[in-house]
Amino acid sequence: MLQIRPIPAFDDNYIWLITREGHTGACVVDPGDAAPVEAVLQREGLQLDTVFITHHHFDHVGGLARLIERYAPLVYGPDNPAIAGIGQALHAGDAITLFGAEFRILEVPGHTLDHIAYFHPGNAPVLFCGDTLFAGGCGRLFEGTPATMYASLLSLAKLPPQTRVYCAHEYTLANLRFARAVEPGNSALADRERRARQLRENAEPTVPSTIAEELATNPFLRCEAASVIDSLRTAARLQGTRAEEVFASVRAWKDSF
Repeated sequence: MLQIRPIPAFDDNYIWLITREGHTGACVVDPGDAAPVEAVLQREGLQLDTVFITHHHFDHVGGLARLIERYAPLVYGPDNPAIAGIGQALHAGDAITLFGAEFRILEVPGHTLDHIAYFHPGNAPVLFCGDTLFAGGCGRLFEGTPATMYASLLSLAKLPPQTRVYCAHEYTLANLRFARAVEPGNSALADRERRARQLRENAEPTVPSTIAEELATNPFLRCEAASVIDSLRTAARLQGTRAEEVFASVRAWKDSF
């Protein structure tokens, strides 16, 4: 069984630490800052031998050069030569193995065009999705179109409902405040917001969520729900009723919320 823990970085990033009982090796996902990673590795006597990168933004790769210099890990990442240090470039359909666990690679462009995600199937499926799908939200469209991002989100929405979703930021409360504006009558969303607020009051992360939870409460995955469409229409924000047009409407609303 993989053990997954957050290493907080910057104001709201999570660098995910993956270990396995009985192993001294470790993997980190999206190390934007080397210092907190080094501190955990030293404290726990771990050796960094693998790194997963989801996309090229600095808060996800900024610590990579220093970690490579010190630990020489195998670095997996998207096929983007702008990311220095990638040892094995990955594409949709590729599979890699970490501590005996298989991870399948999904291409999920939208936030950036090079964005990939790492999915471990099985009885306890796991998804590392960077800045594509957030708890209660999704990433901004820095490089892709709404149609591109919506297609990427749909590919994640089709994963098993029990899949644990490890995104890279603690944006949940802000995302859920917006989601409540879109769907004020969604009782599952109200319950989720209460739970998330309690977690943060106890200084605990709200991540991971699950695909099932996102399908029930995340407006970016609910673009075919009548409640979302009606809310956009009432707010005079609806750009069209096709799902990708609804998504574009929700994203534009969130950008100015």
